[in-house]
Amino acid sequence: MAGRELRLEEREELSRKIKEQKVVVDELSNLKKNRKVYKQQPNSNIYFLVDRTEMLSQCKNTLDELKKAHQEMENSEKTKIKK
Repeated sequence: MAGRELRLEEREELSRKIKEQKVVVDELSNLKKNRKVYKQQPNSNIYFLVDRTEMLSQCKNTLDELKKAHQEMENSEKTKIKK
């Protein structure tokens, strides 16, 4: 039973990350061309100027990876249920 709860928490966390990433992609997509975009360095309060289109591309790739991981998780659970 604890394993099932852990998978549920992982799936909820993944869903939360997907929603968050969708918002980031949407915000970057709707920015005006002349707006500046900054990226925070991990574990730091330092921000660096980045190219908007490059950041949008990275965020879309991250979103695709998260969706793929979520789909794989869903498929593995369906396979376990069939057994």
